[in-house]
Amino acid sequence: MFQATRRRLALWYTAVTAVLLLLFASGFYLYVRSTLVERVDDTLNHVVEVVQRSLVIERSPWDGTTLEAPLRINIEASFHDNAATVEDDHIDLEWFSPTGELLWSTLSSPLDIPLHPSDGETIHLTADHLLRQLTQRVQIGRQVLGYLRVSHPWFEVTKPSRQLIVDLSLGTALMVGAVAAIGWLLSGLAIAPVRDSYQRLKQFTADASHELRNPIAVIQTNVQVALTDPDPDPHLLQSQLRVVERLTRRLGRLVDDLLFLARQDGGMTQRTDPIALDELIEEVLEEQGAIASEKAIALSFQIADEGTSGYKTQGDRDQFTRLFTNLVSNAVQYTPSGGEVQVRLQHAKHHGLNQLQIQVTDTGVGIPEEALPHLFDRFYRVDPARTHAKPSVGYQVAKTTGSGLGLAIAKVIVENHQGQIQVESKPSQGTTFTVTLPNGSYPTSKN
Repeated sequence: MFQATRRRLALWYTAVTAVLLLLFASGFYLYVRSTLVERVDDTLNHVVEVVQRSLVIERSPWDGTTLEAPLRINIEASFHDNAATVEDDHIDLEWFSPTGELLWSTLSSPLDIPLHPSDGETIHLTADHLLRQLTQRVQIGRQVLGYLRVSHPWFEVTKPSRQLIVDLSLGTALMVGAVAAIGWLLSGLAIAPVRDSYQRLKQFTADASHELRNPIAVIQTNVQVALTDPDPDPHLLQSQLRVVERLTRRLGRLVDDLLFLARQDGGMTQRTDPIALDELIEEVLEEQGAIASEKAIALSFQIADEGTSGYKTQGDRDQFTRLFTNLVSNAVQYTPSGGEVQVRLQHAKHHGLNQLQIQVTDTGVGIPEEALPHLFDRFYRVDPARTHAKPSVGYQVAKTTGSGLGLAIAKVIVENHQGQIQVESKPSQGTTFTVTLPNGSYPTSKN
């Protein structure tokens, strides 16, 4: 699908460019050709003016039939000096009498072309022999002295015109080829984000379907068993209802997570309030304290720079609560009994900016190095088969599997607040999540 779209984009780029180049080449060719024709016509007009000024006009012998002797052109005196000049310019002259009889010519053989006045026309003698001609009537008053026809070879137009066609065709072909290659490259770059988004959406849909299918199937099975038993055992019925209720809560959490991610992907605006991170983290640790106590895990909170205050930032309090709840609950979940989970809050500077840094460190099972780059991917688990495994297998695998969205949501929340989240871990030694957020206030000394 994407390859076909890429081909269509490249073809559109190439087709549009080819049309534009053809229009440009055609216009350029017509402009150059018309300029060459005008140049030849200007040359012919200039020759006619020069010849007309050099004509030697005299009177014919008087025969007594008219009041005065008529005028005539002295051909020898008029054209003798111009013959060599026009031959150097590849121009031929012909002089005709008033009756159209050829009297003088620089051509080796007369042209079989009818005589008629013109301001410039192209004459086809043969398929390969063309002339550009201008025929001028020469008269004084009402008396026509004759006709001057000037011819110029057409190759001075056709030869550069043909060469121009070859050059423009070659240049256009090369440009179209280059545009086709560039269009293919650019279409690939343009479609890459769409392809990546499609693949993410496809994977997201497949993962969401997988997560929803299992609990729905279990709920459906329990309900069908309860409905088909005419005299159900109260204890068995209660057990089935508890399973349905537990799976319903799990589906509710999953739907909430999916809705949260969908809203964030859609650019939904969020609340911005001043938040005291030290107070918020204390509340989160208080909520997670009961679970940590059950597992005999030491849960501690350390604030650096005890002599200062001002651990505030701007953002959505509910999202920050969700962020630190996810991180702390994950740390507690994957830390064995007798372990330790420590949360540290401190001021930090990054590129000269005052920021707040929160570290959640545990002594749990750790994360394999190859899993770290994918840890914040949606629905990602270290165990791709999503099977129950021993805790030593990885950070995302536990006795009770989650949806694989907790860390993805954490990353979205941090990025929405212009922060950063990083993870460092070594298998069997523990994991540290570091969250860096903008500081909403500067530290000040306590009284």
